[in-house]
Amino acid sequence: MIRGILFDLDGTLLDINLQQFLGRYFAALHDATLSFATPEEAGVIMDAVQSGTRAMMDAHPGLTNAETFAQEFKAISGIPFEDVRAVYDRFYDEVFPMLIDGAGPIAGARRALETARDLGLKIAIATNPIFPRAAVAHRLSWAGLGDLDLEVLTTYENMLATKPHIGYFSQTAELLGVDPHECLMVGDDRYLDMPAADIGMRTFYVGTDSEAFADYRGTLDDLADLLPRLASTSSAV
Repeated sequence: MIRGILFDLDGTLLDINLQQFLGRYFAALHDATLSFATPEEAGVIMDAVQSGTRAMMDAHPGLTNAETFAQEFKAISGIPFEDVRAVYDRFYDEVFPMLIDGAGPIAGARRALETARDLGLKIAIATNPIFPRAAVAHRLSWAGLGDLDLEVLTTYENMLATKPHIGYFSQTAELLGVDPHECLMVGDDRYLDMPAADIGMRTFYVGTDSEAFADYRGTLDDLADLLPRLASTSSAV
């Protein structure tokens, strides 16, 4: 029986062209940086942002992703992140929501989440936590799911690891208050999402890679049809 379900966001619940989105995102972030820095300084600061993001993707025991980012940001730029945090908080509040440009819900997303909720499953939006909570909340709204009351959002403030590190999946299960063996990970990325199986989570793959291994695969509507069986028996196949 499953008691908890982890949903990846981008490409799973949210239909978004990540390459195009990231281009818009970094261009807008650079513009925000120019509000307090010269063009030359802004270049160094953007290098620090990129380096901080890479640092979050590496193992960093005992530090949240946000703390790891801030540490690397200062090491590269020489600027304590706290000194410029207000600029970037305003960016995520005011500019980030305008970066939607064609992103929207994936078919079946709301039905899958509402089915899980109606079955009493604990739900985590298990997006790779390299963004602050505000950015995750905005993207959840783009997916048409911002009004749902969900137990856990994985963000860079509350997580100690990123995908596909095992620590990410174990911490998410802990935040849900559910044993990993009682969790189902739903995602579209064989490399970032499906490694949840390594700590005993069952997996549901919604991507297009025919070589991806998962316990189940299909659409989000297929998942919604399957969930009642998974929530009521420990031997569903």
